[in-house]
Amino acid sequence: MLSSSKRRLLTALLQARRWPFQPSRDMRLVQFQAPHLVGPHLGLESENGGGLINLNTFDPTLPKTMTEFLEQGETTLSVARRALAAQLPVLPRAEVTFLAPVTRPDKVVCVGMNYVDHCKEQNVPVPKEPIIFSKFGSSIVGPYDEIVLPPESQEVDWEVELAVVIGKTGKHIKATDAMAHVAGFTVAHDVSARDWQMGRNGKQWLLGKTFDTFCPLGPALVTKDSVADPHNLKICCRVNGEVVQSSSTKHMVFGIEALIAWVSRLAIRRKGRRTRLEQSRHKCMHMHV
Repeated sequence: MLSSSKRRLLTALLQARRWPFQPSRDMRLVQFQAPHLVGPHLGLESENGGGLINLNTFDPTLPKTMTEFLEQGETTLSVARRALAAQLPVLPRAEVTFLAPVTRPDKVVCVGMNYVDHCKEQNVPVPKEPIIFSKFGSSIVGPYDEIVLPPESQEVDWEVELAVVIGKTGKHIKATDAMAHVAGFTVAHDVSARDWQMGRNGKQWLLGKTFDTFCPLGPALVTKDSVADPHNLKICCRVNGEVVQSSSTKHMVFGIEALIAWVSRLAIRRKGRRTRLEQSRHKCMHMHV
């Protein structure tokens, strides 16, 4: 649990990767800023934890936000693949500021109690159908931004999450077609004010989940074709250098395809093509793994 005596705390370091790890030329898209650049830019991590290739320098016609980039689909992704294959200058990681890979999505759809080990830990039945809640887009911040501890809460807590970025709209999507709507995956930090989530506001979860800065994302959006099996990813959380959660997406109660099919009955479609974020809520063994 985050110390309530501090007004601010740097976000947990989050990791989601193949397990066992195999080095590869994964497509790892980022949004970033740098002192010598005007406004946000799109980039590629040269490798996991490496420097950045500036996509807008490689092709100045590319959009400068992830939402616009994903809206153009294969057209912009093919440019990014060419940039990844080329021998391009790399910006040192220390010289850039990472933004969330997706900012201000239309919806942040979250799924509660979606890990079997957490249900056992809490001695509660495994859900028969997904438990859905949401966060406000204004709660999203960058992966290394500070989490502001609100004075209204004394019980701020952390949770690492797998986040699925929806890049193609749909309604009543079949589970067998669900992955066609996925742009890629990133990592989320589901910060919660437990006193507001569980004891106030009629015990509705919304206010406890959606204070400002309560949803750090990133750093990278890993494209769908770079992830062999999203249901077999190691996912962990470090707070101030200490590992406080460590588990795997293989423990999910409802898989990604089933969740997209379920949510698409209610929440995905709107007019126009826009990027949305669906977050698969990660609970875990050992209190908050």
